[in-house]
Amino acid sequence: MSILSLRQRMGLELDRRLRQNLKGLHPLRQLFWECTLRCNLRCKHCGSDCKMEELTPDMPAADFLRVIDEEITPHVPDTHKVLIIISGGEPLVRSDIEEVGRALYEREYPWGMVTNGLALTPERFHRLCAAGLRSMAVSLDGLEDDHNWMRGDEHSYQNAMRAIRLLASQRQVIWDVVTCVNNRNINYLPQLRDTLYEAGVRNWRLFTIFPAGRAKQHPDLLIPDERLHEVLDFIIECRKDKRIHASYACEGFLGGYEGKVRDHLYHCAAGISVASVLIDGSISACTSIRGKYYQGNIYKEHFWDVWENGFQSYRDRSWMKKTEPCSSCKMFRYCEGGGMHLRDEEGHLMQCHIQKLYGEIR
Repeated sequence: MSILSLRQRMGLELDRRLRQNLKGLHPLRQLFWECTLRCNLRCKHCGSDCKMEELTPDMPAADFLRVIDEEITPHVPDTHKVLIIISGGEPLVRSDIEEVGRALYEREYPWGMVTNGLALTPERFHRLCAAGLRSMAVSLDGLEDDHNWMRGDEHSYQNAMRAIRLLASQRQVIWDVVTCVNNRNINYLPQLRDTLYEAGVRNWRLFTIFPAGRAKQHPDLLIPDERLHEVLDFIIECRKDKRIHASYACEGFLGGYEGKVRDHLYHCAAGISVASVLIDGSISACTSIRGKYYQGNIYKEHFWDVWENGFQSYRDRSWMKKTEPCSSCKMFRYCEGGGMHLRDEEGHLMQCHIQKLYGEIR
């Protein structure tokens, strides 16, 4: 069974060559700082199982800025090309985000954050903008009843919409809305699209749940395999409609949908151009990747040494070819085993998009 057109194969072959070159260069382009594990919500799909009162203390801002000053800035030719994303938990539970943002801005790093919007008051937003905020993503997981149910707070929808309207009212910050498609909200995506458009949203990222963290306790939230086509077809419809620029997040390789639901062909940039400093100092890539794949710790090693000499399991993914279902899959050449965040502690793939869409490709 051929799931790729000739044009797609040609594009994927070219992209594969570029990707191999990028692995050798591994330029740092995004750095996540997991500044806290505290959160003001208790979302059913949280991959980190964050809590309102987290036992792990927040990382002192001075520790993170030391890494920036001593271990990253001396090695980065142009700081403007490294986007620092502050994540959590919920970053806005910290009172010093503006101070950290200002420090990054003064060092000429663009910075942004991911937020649930609950604590993003107009006053707080004004302070963040004054500190040089460059980008922001707001999470909204459905219409009011569905979002509040998912987030476990009856005010979460209204506050997320307030955050969206604040962002829509200005032009300084590049922003989008991120939606987790699940078995409860999938039937209302067209209505949600219309609501977002009316609120001023023009960029919308959609992703699906993977079974990790708290989401593992709610398997009923995972959409059935046969409905993933519906999500991707809906994104194509949105892109043709052109009112909202919708895209599917970097969840995995999508076969015949490649080039149709994203602005780029799939590749997992974790450990290639994306790194993170986690709450305990661990050095990783995307913050949702399992602990087995951590590469070091800022309290024990130099970040740049780890970035330059570590991450081999990210940059050479041939080991994934020995695992199922990758060992006999013809798409491995382009997929390279899917996203690192979808590998469990034993290296097994928790979720394969190709299998969901097409069954086994032999």
